[in-house]
Amino acid sequence: MLKLSCKAVATYLPTGEKKLFSLSTRPNLPLVLRSQKGFLIQDPRVVPEGFIHYFSFSPEPPQLPDSVGYTLLDPEMRYLDDGDVVRVAQDGSIRVLFRSKSDHNSVLLTEQCNNYCLMCSQPPKRVNDDWIVDDVLELIPLIPRQTQSLGITGGEPTLFAEGLLEILRRAKSLLPRTAIHLLSNGRNFTDISFAQKYAAIGHPDLMVGIPIYSADPARHDYVVQALGAFDETIRGILNLKELSQKVEIRVVIHKQTYEGLPQLAEFIVRNLLFVDHVALMGLEMMGFTRANLDDLWIDPIEYKNHLSEAVRILNVYGIPVSIYNHPLCLINSDMEPFYKKSISDWKNEYAPECASCIRRNDCGGFFSSGIKFGYSKSITPFG
Repeated sequence: MLKLSCKAVATYLPTGEKKLFSLSTRPNLPLVLRSQKGFLIQDPRVVPEGFIHYFSFSPEPPQLPDSVGYTLLDPEMRYLDDGDVVRVAQDGSIRVLFRSKSDHNSVLLTEQCNNYCLMCSQPPKRVNDDWIVDDVLELIPLIPRQTQSLGITGGEPTLFAEGLLEILRRAKSLLPRTAIHLLSNGRNFTDISFAQKYAAIGHPDLMVGIPIYSADPARHDYVVQALGAFDETIRGILNLKELSQKVEIRVVIHKQTYEGLPQLAEFIVRNLLFVDHVALMGLEMMGFTRANLDDLWIDPIEYKNHLSEAVRILNVYGIPVSIYNHPLCLINSDMEPFYKKSISDWKNEYAPECASCIRRNDCGGFFSSGIKFGYSKSITPFG
């Protein structure tokens, strides 16, 4: 598991210096570009002039003018590379916002949410964090143009409606070939005016992932801990599809949802046949999941037949469907065509039992939190 945030060993930020830095490891970068980048020192003997900030792992600071910033990094961040983007705060806090060699980049737009899901891996907070919108707007121009995909998550990103729309406009302008995947509970798209503004952006590759946890409104509302959420979510999806927007339905499988998987699949094919994708997802052992573990945890081996039945229903009706966040050995073999390695690389690990598995490269493994806090006892290495 990669450490995406930590405290610097030491940092100096001159007054007024920018706090987001695109990193360069190229000492021969043209001078005109150096003033826009931070230099990641790989050899203490090579410290070119002209960069706006310098980052190093060597305890010996380079000789720099007083007006130039410097940060001594924690050794756990040695994975940083050319094209990565980091945020540095005056107190020395560092957050990696973008990794150029990763296919799993996403930005957290807010920690606020109007749901309170039992298994939320990013528990909502009642804080004023609208400053994050400005950070993301500053980040987008720093992201390499060849980036294939970028996620926008929360909390609930649509709570900052105008900020989100401006971010999507900027992404369309500066990253037109980058697929954007927005995670939302869909409820605010019941506002047709907001949905129309969202659609009017006309981003060429934008999809919103919206969770539905049950065909039973009461069950869905219980999982998300918000009365009336099911109806608002469905109306939000209908508004988006009426406006020809891409919608993915996401289903996290746990003790409260697994029995109803086939019924939910039936509901989708009868009422939402026009959605673009359905993702059936394993449980992440973070946030509220750990607090509600007794009410949520079920060994995936116990629901693999429910999962298979739901996939077959969706597939028969032509809805693209994928299985995310499951070890390969815990699904039925006929489900492999729908299986995806989906866990973000920075929080992906394998159990000790997986060491001898001959299909490890085909398997998505586990969330790091799952390795730490418990996983299926039915892991069976291929071999």
